[in-house]
Amino acid sequence: MRRTLFGIALVSMVWWSTPAILGFCGFYVAKADTKLFNKASQVVLVRDGDRTVMTMANDFEGDPKEFAVVIPVPTLLTRGQIHVGEKGLIDHVDAYSAPRLVEYFDQNPCARFEALDGFAVSAPAARAAGRSGATSSAKALGVTIEAQYTVGEYDILILSAQQSSGLETWLRQNGYRIPAGASDVIGSYLKQNMRFFVAKVNLSERTRLGFSYLRPLQIAYESPKFMLPIRLGMVNAKGQQDLFVYALTRNGRVETTNYRTAKLPVDMELPVYLKQPTEFASFYKAMFTRQVDVQDGRAVFLEYAWDMKWCDPCAANPLSNDELRQLGVFWADEGNSRPANVFLSRLHIRYDSAHFPEDLVFQETGDRANFQGRYVLRHAWTGEASCSEAAQYRTALSERHTREAEQLSRLTGWNMADIRAKMGPDAPGRVQPAVWWERLWKQ
Repeated sequence: MRRTLFGIALVSMVWWSTPAILGFCGFYVAKADTKLFNKASQVVLVRDGDRTVMTMANDFEGDPKEFAVVIPVPTLLTRGQIHVGEKGLIDHVDAYSAPRLVEYFDQNPCARFEALDGFAVSAPAARAAGRSGATSSAKALGVTIEAQYTVGEYDILILSAQQSSGLETWLRQNGYRIPAGASDVIGSYLKQNMRFFVAKVNLSERTRLGFSYLRPLQIAYESPKFMLPIRLGMVNAKGQQDLFVYALTRNGRVETTNYRTAKLPVDMELPVYLKQPTEFASFYKAMFTRQVDVQDGRAVFLEYAWDMKWCDPCAANPLSNDELRQLGVFWADEGNSRPANVFLSRLHIRYDSAHFPEDLVFQETGDRANFQGRYVLRHAWTGEASCSEAAQYRTALSERHTREAEQLSRLTGWNMADIRAKMGPDAPGRVQPAVWWERLWKQ
C-alpha cells in the first residue's frame, strides 16, 4: 500500500506599537526559514491574469515506492503543463524571504555625526505510460483516466469521476490509501468539475535519472480560480500542519479572501542574547505559535512582501531572471541582467480541519508596500565617555533593556525571570559597569 498524500499538505494579528526608530538596513545575522517547522509544505504560486504556475515541494521521508500524491486541479492538464522542478529554487525563495534577525551598534554618544529587480522550464520530455488494465477498471467505476504521462521520475494520471465513491474505490483498488472522511471532500471537488492530479514515483526512472530525493512537481494551467486546495491534505493529518506559500506576481501583494490575512508583529528591538545560534529560532517559533493563538488559529500570516529587484537587509540575494523563469515567471527576460518586475508575497499558514474548513482563495492586490519579518538587536556602546550625553545615554539604555525584555515576553509568553537570566549584564535593573564606575568617581 502506498502512503498517499492529499492536497497541498504533502504530508499526511496583533500589532505591538513600538516606535520605528530604526529604518531598514543593519547587519544581517540569521533567518527563520522553513526548516524550523515540522510537517511543513512549500508551494510557489506564479500568477498573472488567469495563468498559474504552481510548484509543490514536499517533506516526504521514507521509501519512494510508498510515495503518492492526489491533488485537485481546476482544468485538464496536458503533459506540456506538467514538469519536475528544482528544490534549490524553492530553497532560494525561502532564504530570500525568510524572517530575519539584524543588528545595529550604538555609536559613541559624545560623537557628532549624521546618519547618513511564456512559462519555460527545463525539464525532461514527458513520455506516455500505458495502463490499459487500470483504464478498463476505471470505466466500470465511473472514473475516467483523461491523461497519463511519465514526467521525470513520476508517473502521472489525470482523473475525473462521476461520483466520489467510484473514485475512492478505484484509488483503493490501485493501491492508494484513502483515509476515512475523504468522501465528502472529494465529492465537493467533483461538484466543481475539478480533476485530480495523481502522481507516484516511477522507481526505474528515478534510478536512471540518479536523484536521491523527490524533486518538486510543477504544473501550469489557466483558470479564473486563484486558489490552493488544502482540505484533502487534512483528512488524514495528525494535528496542525505548516504551509508556506510564495506568491510571485506582477502588481502587488497577495492575500487570502476567505480568511483573514494578518501581518506578524515586526521591527521589534529584542535582547541581544537572541544572537546565539539556537535562540532566534526558539524565539520565532514561540512568537509565531503565540500569534496563531491570538488569531484563534484562523489567520493567514504575512511574513514578507517585497519587490524582488532588491532587498534590505538581504537574507539571500534576489532570484535571477533565469531562476524566476524556471519557477514559471514567463515575463522575466531570460539572460537579461535587468531585474524582472516581480513582487513576492510570503504567507505562512498553520492549519487544521477545525480552523480551516475551506480551501485557500487568493487575490492579487495593488499594494506594493514593503513588509518583512525583521527583528532587531541593538548593541550598547561600551567605550569610555564623559560628556553629559553619555550619562543620559546610559539612563536611556537601562530603560531600553527593560522594553526589550518586556517585548520578548509579550511576543512569546516566556517568563520574565528566565529572560532576565539570559540577558546577563543587560538585564533590567542591573547596574552597568560604566555607570558603576562613574558613580564611584563622583563620590
